[in-house]
Amino acid sequence: LHYGTLMGSRACVKMAAAAWGSGFLYAVLHTADTFSIPLCQGNTVDQFFCEIPQILKLSCSDAYLREAGLIVVSICLASGCFVFIVLSYVQIFTAVLRIPSEQGRHKAFSMCLPHLAVVSLFVSTVMFAHLKPPSLSSPSLDLMLAVLYSVVPPGTRLVVLLCRVSKLWSHGSSGNAGQGRNQTQPDRDHHR
Repeated sequence: LHYGTLMGSRACVKMAAAAWGSGFLYAVLHTADTFSIPLCQGNTVDQFFCEIPQILKLSCSDAYLREAGLIVVSICLASGCFVFIVLSYVQIFTAVLRIPSEQGRHKAFSMCLPHLAVVSLFVSTVMFAHLKPPSLSSPSLDLMLAVLYSVVPPGTRLVVLLCRVSKLWSHGSSGNAGQGRNQTQPDRDHHR
């Protein structure tokens, strides 16, 4: 898939700028609101990072409503992103299905499906973590979900990147070794 030729560099820059800008705005709104929340139940968070639901558990009840409003805005923003991701995948899969060769389709799907799996893991665990009923909440479950959506997707992406680099490196090594065999073969034939 050649995103640069299909979409153009201007569209890619606009999409990246929109993602970075909305992410920055989201972070600034939540950070500003979080720092203004008075903590009535201590300041120890049962998490390995200061996540909003964990901080809200320590806050006073009136401050909770203000952050809940921001979460509603965030859900609307996330829903828009989710629809955009689904539409993008529909276009990608229809383009892949139009590839005439089976080998080409297989190669394209092998590139797309791991990314789709990581995105699905991220979206499903985030949704479950933030939309589950309070009766299901426990420190160990919250910690496990936080690891699943904050550590596993970037870690998976890193593993994929390392595998691609090692594959390129091994192809480069075997290519040089193959060239060496081809150069010695005529010498052997010449001596016969």
